[in-house]
Amino acid sequence: MKKFNTTAVCIPSKHYMVDLSDRVREIKKMVDEGEYFTINRARQYGKTTTLNELRKVLEKEYNVLDLSFEGISHAGFKDEQSFVKAFCRLLKRRYRTGLRLPQRVKESFEDFLSRREEKAQMDELFDVLTEWCEESEKKVVLLIDEVDSATNNQVFLDFLAGLRDGYIDRSMYGGTAFQSVILAGVTDVKHLKSKIRNEADAKQNSPWNIAADFMVDMSLSEDGIRGMLDEYEADHQTGMDIPSIAKQIRGYTNGYPFLVSRICQIIDQRMLPESFANLAESWTEYGVDEAVRLLLSEDNTLFASLMGKLHNMPTLRSQLRKILMSGEVVIWQTYDKEQEQLRMYGFIRNNKGTVAVENRIFEMLLYHHFIGE
Repeated sequence: MKKFNTTAVCIPSKHYMVDLSDRVREIKKMVDEGEYFTINRARQYGKTTTLNELRKVLEKEYNVLDLSFEGISHAGFKDEQSFVKAFCRLLKRRYRTGLRLPQRVKESFEDFLSRREEKAQMDELFDVLTEWCEESEKKVVLLIDEVDSATNNQVFLDFLAGLRDGYIDRSMYGGTAFQSVILAGVTDVKHLKSKIRNEADAKQNSPWNIAADFMVDMSLSEDGIRGMLDEYEADHQTGMDIPSIAKQIRGYTNGYPFLVSRICQIIDQRMLPESFANLAESWTEYGVDEAVRLLLSEDNTLFASLMGKLHNMPTLRSQLRKILMSGEVVIWQTYDKEQEQLRMYGFIRNNKGTVAVENRIFEMLLYHHFIGE
């Protein structure tokens, strides 16, 4: 029997989840067109699950190298030689689990790992990656999740610069490079140089100014939530009013994936027998309200992350406090640095040209926090 999941990746055969087929098709169009782009969304916004479903679709037509920089320790970003070795170790894990590489390319990566004296440089790594793209029967797509693990150091900028050079060489001179590169994480890599270099040392061109705009909506729609509840209802026969429940959950969460799944998970697993006698009583509008009450009182990883950001960034806290406690109308400004961070961490959204808290649950959570202060 399937269950609702709020940890790590969601698997369609194991978990109740919204159908991501339309979203994956939109992203695949960008891959087919050879775009390089980033998927930047707040924590627990379904990035890894989306990448996993995308990978399964892409593998029918492409060689897909999917990595997570979470697998590289801090020491792996110390210098470019350390990074090359760490990158090759990640790649080795992948060809142990089925990634197909030309033998000569595989031997080159093994050579990089075995070197003790003349350690491999970043340009050597890109030479071999280019050789792989040239020899591969299928075009190669690079997916990297958790790029936030790397975004505060120069080595990662150099890696991005290598990807950019390949893209430009392909575009201008017909060279061979990755068909598409997708980087996923919270931090927008377009703005990395300001975090790493002093302004006096900053280069004019961002190493990721080749990235196409990613306009795919990652929130869960009311129709999508309804489809997930249809599947649950077919298994459990609760008699719930699915359209009404889906609308209510969407209204509370604005489609934030973790919050949608957590509300459903609480109703399914935590309400009996303390609050309700059976699932039929739980899956009601009152049951959703009770689940939200329980959600707001728990210590979960998403809320801990949000509160940590407020603690470490008093300017952001001040902005949110003005909006919630003083009722200030703040104009939405795309290039405002404070709003940029609030958007990146999932606190706010654009409400007809003004700043609004991302969803009702965050609004209640923050309001209770500021009242407590």
